[in-house]
Amino acid sequence: MSQNFQSIFLIFQKFLLPVVRILAFAYIGLAIVLYIGQSNLVYMPSKEVIETPETVGIKFENIRLTTNDNVNLDAWFVPARDNDLIGKGVILFCHGNGGNISNRISYLPIFRELGLATFLFDYRGYGKSEGNPSEIGTYKDVEAAWKYLTQERKIPAQKIIIYGESLGGSIASYIAETTQQDPNNKAAGLILASTFTSISDRASEIYPFLPIRLLSRYAYNSIERLPNIKIPVLIMHSTEDEIIPFQHGDRNFQVANEPKKLVKLRGDHNGGFLDSLETYRKGIQEFIQKI
Repeated sequence: MSQNFQSIFLIFQKFLLPVVRILAFAYIGLAIVLYIGQSNLVYMPSKEVIETPETVGIKFENIRLTTNDNVNLDAWFVPARDNDLIGKGVILFCHGNGGNISNRISYLPIFRELGLATFLFDYRGYGKSEGNPSEIGTYKDVEAAWKYLTQERKIPAQKIIIYGESLGGSIASYIAETTQQDPNNKAAGLILASTFTSISDRASEIYPFLPIRLLSRYAYNSIERLPNIKIPVLIMHSTEDEIIPFQHGDRNFQVANEPKKLVKLRGDHNGGFLDSLETYRKGIQEFIQKI
């Protein structure tokens, strides 16, 4: 019996132990790469501005914002109509982690048809904005956008609808929560489109074999903020979303306070709003009518 055990141990030592060591080093190496390179996975900015609202025949104002840590950001203000700046309200648009504001032109005709103005801004490191993106930085960026609308343009907070697309949903949730502390500074509503519950939740689904919550240097936690948000919430999410599964939108909806609404779309992560255009447009229209 002892000879058999010794033989098995020798086989393990000779053949299996090196394999185990290689796998262990590979596992540790992957964890280190993910930890160090997280920013490249979270942020995928483009510096190239491929088009402007004028490309689709819409007039706009080019705005430069300055954050409280002195980073200059690029932004566009698109009026509801040529002769009506605000219309029924202003969409404060927080875009997702890829590209820049020039990749969001398709939204503008839809919002204009609904009688809404749009304010799009690029986070630091995106488009023509200065600096490099970070979680705290993106929060400072949306604060600068909010300050511009409410203080420089003197637009009442009750006329502003905060819109967050994908990663931007977490940034939108942040500004919705922080500004509502002052009743006179409370936005009209919050729209979350294709937004994850938190970046750790999504990363854990992609890398279930890694201790993501220990490795993650980013939070972007919408689901934690939503129970504290006291303004109307609209959740829009495609049941076919291949990047942020629908369950994230459904979970965000479950924890949100009333009044709230969930609109199910069809199509992929980036194009679902166009694939389900009528459902998408109707969902926003009914939401703004109620608020």
